[in-house]
Amino acid sequence: MEWQAKWIKPSLDMGDVCPTFKKEFQAFENVKEATLTITSLGVYEALINGRRVGEFVLAPGWTSYTKRLQYQMYDVTDLLGSENLLQVTVGKGWYRSRMPGWEGSKVQSELQKNPAGILAQLHIAYENGSEETVISDETWTTAESNIRFSEIYDGETYDAAFQTEKETEVCAFDGPSDTLIAQQGEEIREQERVSAACIFTTPCGETVVDFGQEVTGYVELEVDANAGDEVLISHAEVMDQDGNFYTENYRSAKAQLHYICKDGHQTYKPKLTFFGFRYIRIDKFPGAVSAAKPENFTAVVVHSEMKRTGFLRCSNPLLNKLFDNIIWGQKGNFVDVPTDCPQRDERLGWTGDAQVFIRTACLNYDVEKFFTKWLGDMAADQLDDGQVGHVIPNLLDDPTSSAAWADAATICPWELYLAYGNDEILKNQFQCMKKWIGYITTHTKDEYLWTGGVHFGDWLGLDAPDGSYKGSSREDFIASAFYAYSTSLVIKAGRVLGEDVAEYETLHAAIVSAFRKAYPDYKTQTECVLAAYFQLAPDCQAAADQLAELVKSCGKQLQTGFVGTPYLLHVLSEYGYSQLAYDLLLRESYPSWLYPITKGATTIWEHWDGIKENGDFWSKDMNSYNHYAYGSVADWVYGRAAGITPVEEYPGYEKVRIAPIPDKRLDWLEAELETRHGMIRSTWKIEDALWRYEIETPVAAEIVIDGKEYPVEKGSYLFYSKIK
Repeated sequence: MEWQAKWIKPSLDMGDVCPTFKKEFQAFENVKEATLTITSLGVYEALINGRRVGEFVLAPGWTSYTKRLQYQMYDVTDLLGSENLLQVTVGKGWYRSRMPGWEGSKVQSELQKNPAGILAQLHIAYENGSEETVISDETWTTAESNIRFSEIYDGETYDAAFQTEKETEVCAFDGPSDTLIAQQGEEIREQERVSAACIFTTPCGETVVDFGQEVTGYVELEVDANAGDEVLISHAEVMDQDGNFYTENYRSAKAQLHYICKDGHQTYKPKLTFFGFRYIRIDKFPGAVSAAKPENFTAVVVHSEMKRTGFLRCSNPLLNKLFDNIIWGQKGNFVDVPTDCPQRDERLGWTGDAQVFIRTACLNYDVEKFFTKWLGDMAADQLDDGQVGHVIPNLLDDPTSSAAWADAATICPWELYLAYGNDEILKNQFQCMKKWIGYITTHTKDEYLWTGGVHFGDWLGLDAPDGSYKGSSREDFIASAFYAYSTSLVIKAGRVLGEDVAEYETLHAAIVSAFRKAYPDYKTQTECVLAAYFQLAPDCQAAADQLAELVKSCGKQLQTGFVGTPYLLHVLSEYGYSQLAYDLLLRESYPSWLYPITKGATTIWEHWDGIKENGDFWSKDMNSYNHYAYGSVADWVYGRAAGITPVEEYPGYEKVRIAPIPDKRLDWLEAELETRHGMIRSTWKIEDALWRYEIETPVAAEIVIDGKEYPVEKGSYLFYSKIK
């Protein structure tokens, strides 16, 4: 991109008010094509002649701004007339919002010092072959907008009755130039609309609207009012045990929408921020709070543009609700960056959550473009010594890396490759992958292990000692296990790319040998899981046997946290304990995937008991009700229960293995997966005291039914087996 435009900013500081930049220009008749190229320090909304440019909400998105800032190109041919007005309003967005949960972030503090700047260039080509370009420069003007305040965590204030008194000059400044990149990720867009389910009065007398579903996005208002009337809305995920509005788990995020009305009938939705919520409290409303009706409010769902590719259905209503909650959890946290949660004063791209969930993410949706952009930010943020931050974009200034979190550097590219068969992601990330292994190798106390680091451990493991968020699994054990696993993925990626990986093959063999000497026994469910899943145990079957006994001995309960849970059911089913895996999946009492559903969950919770049996909350400060990581169980349902598994040698489902594992507690289960090569379907059900399997594959496949293998070409197939 050849830029002629200048970065411009208001000549006067407007404080919290969002500035609108303006440029009037003429266009001749017979415009052939007009393209607006634009970016900002903050998030922007662009209008031409009062009509919105594009569908991208919260553009230019969230990247590692000091290294990469996206610009967008829009076809605006149909928006132009002879006399034109281009307006761009800029809010703080991710770029310049404070970071309430992490006030010590030097990175964010430096970003906040930047002005509300834009860079814009409009190229117009005419039918007669002539061209002209309108650029951002000192000829533009700026003025205070109706958006009096807008920020990611605290919300937005909009005064519809405000009228700009005067326009002021802009000035050029040295904004980023070397870091500008063309749009790489998916656009964030409005995706769905959810009507209010009901409106009610709480025991303490507050008026609350329930949308029936936790969403990420914002509320659109529709009201009749007089100028100066106000609507004030607060957002929440849950009600407390007394039925009152609850926001304590949002921590310092105010999450409020404040709208000051003009005269007459009007609609409004936030322009430069978003919220995570199921409920809204009506704190102010024209006439009186009691005048608010459900039809005054619609929830607008916002997330990155992604094509739905995977579907799961079965005979168990609670399990179907779990599948639905996993989808909502992914949508709610895939807003340009895979965030841990969308509501409280955090909303960060935690690497651990991303690597835990990526396989499921690739099954539910086409996320190749989404993750390619995020991994580009990871490579940009990686330090010279190979260190990978806990979050990407990296705002936390932490000098250490945690096992299982930073291992997203190897796990995510490999899972994307398996899902989509595109080796470009491996080419783009291979140096990052190798540098990560180099970091571990040079930051350990013991050669061929990873010891002495600072880690999150088996985060939120249910076997955690009192007062700890970390499970009881040994941190050095976990770190060393992931050291081995990540090294094995570098080897696999290198072989795909034709790279010499002899060094890593030697290293991996040494790690496995050292691991077996250092850890001859396993003390927790998670340790058994990792030893078997990563093929580190000298006898993986014995490790799985021990895991099964540990699960049974505590009443068929899981005790794993973020590290062990994603692989738990896989290890059980791989080594002959499929019924026990189903026991855990179908369990309804705490702790389980289905327990939150019995408590009204419409997304995946951060904690298995975010709401306890007696109605109390797990905690006040770290209790998100839209935290997608544990939704990773869906990859077991696709890959084991329904049996749809990619073949490493034929990535992207160029060839597929379909080995379903039914359980008679379900009458039927169906999985559909749209791949780069077509739709795969795997269904099983009980029919006349037999298992009936219906399988459709668009490629050559290896179908395994009751232990017997059937090599087949593309087509539809029907099998039966005895119910055991």
